Formats: sequence, structure tokens, C-alpha cells
Amino acid sequence: MTVSEGVSLPQDFYTNFLMLLRWVHFVAGIIWIGLLYFFNLVGYPFMQELDPTIRGKVMPGLMMRALWWFRWSAFVTVIVGLAYWGAEVSTLARAAGASSGTAMASFFLIWTAVWGTLYAMLLPGKGQLNNGWVLGLLVAVVVTGASCLFLKFNSHGWESNSMLAIGVGGGIGWVLLLNVWGVVWRIQKRLIACTKANIDNGAPMPERAPRMARIAFLTSRISAWLTLPLLFLMGAASHYQMLR
Repeated sequence: MTVSEGVSLPQDFYTNFLMLLRWVHFVAGIIWIGLLYFFNLVGYPFMQELDPTIRGKVMPGLMMRALWWFRWSAFVTVIVGLAYWGAEVSTLARAAGASSGTAMASFFLIWTAVWGTLYAMLLPGKGQLNNGWVLGLLVAVVVTGASCLFLKFNSHGWESNSMLAIGVGGGIGWVLLLNVWGVVWRIQKRLIACTKANIDNGAPMPERAPRMARIAFLTSRISAWLTLPLLFLMGAASHYQMLR
């Protein structure tokens, strides 16, 4: 169907459906990563400068609103992205007379294991594992190793650069989604409730509050750094032939 001179929209449902998925993925991803950058570059440093009493009054309302958008935009970004990637994997595998099972299984197993490993490294909270530079190096080693492992499991010849780049970049996105729901939101909702009770009723903050806040902070900071390779690989999927 021609909309105007020089503009012609695809008429098949599948093409338009995939474009809709990509568009929703982009919009939700901008909200998600934009908020992640806001927390790390603006929100956290600013909160540290506020008087504790003012911070206690401002934080609950601000963070509850921001975290609602943060966690649900993360969910939509990853789920819609997985639907798009899964369609690509299925199409490529079917054309090659192969199965998409290895790609899908290796994706979830490898990247979920990465999330578990990174979370386990944060739990001790002492010694070198509480050093940001050491954690950064360990995160780089774990993510690089996982990326190589995913590529090794998916090297049958029919996989495209796009499928592999998104398989790694989207895998990092899966780790970040688990960070949002499994660490940051789980901790922050408890800290917000405790802070509100402290301001309203004078209830003491839990002894573990500083440690919980530290874990949430490190998780958020790790996630922010991991968006850099994630975004590179998303761009490389269609515009930078680097994986075979």
C-alpha cells in the first residue's frame, strides 16, 4: 500500500510485526538505560550531597517512581528483544535444516550462570571483593569467558553475525534484567520502606542497611558499565560484520 509518493509500507504481517517489536524494544531500552545512567551519573552523587533528613524525605517518593519505570522498561526491553531474536534464530535454523535448541538453551544457561556468579561475588562484601577495580576486572573476565563460550556452542556455520552479536549483547541484557529485579529492586524497596519508617516513626534503620545499599550500588554500577559492550554489540549486529 502506497502512503504517499516514494513511501511504500510492507504489506505482510510478519515484517510489520517484527518492526513493531524493534520499535518497542528501542523505546523501552532508551527509558531503561537512560534511567540507569541517571542513577549512576546524577542521582546517586546528588543524594550523597543532601542532608540525611532531606534525603530521607526526598528518596522514597523519587525512587519509587523512578524504580517503577526502571524495572518495567527493563522487562519490556528484554522480553520484546528476546521475541525478536528468537524469531531470527528460528528462521536461520529452519533455513539450514538445523535446530534452534542449542542457541536458545546456551543463551539462558550461560547468561543466567553469569548473573549468579556476579551476584555471588558481591555477597562477601569485604576484602578485595569490596574493591571496585577488582570487581570490575573479575566482571570483565566472567563476561568475556561467557561470550567466548556462547560463540563456541553456536559455531555450526548457519549462525549470522546478527544472531551471534545479539546472542552476546542480549545475554548481557538478560544479566542486567536479573540485576534489576533480583538485586536492585529487591534491595531498594526494603531500604525505601525502612527509610520512610525512620522518617515517619523514628524506627531505627536495620544494621544491614549500609551493606544492602553497597550491594545495590555496586550492582547498578556494574550494570552501567556493561551497557557499553551491550550497545556496541546491538549496533554491530546489523552494521559491523565481526562474528562468524
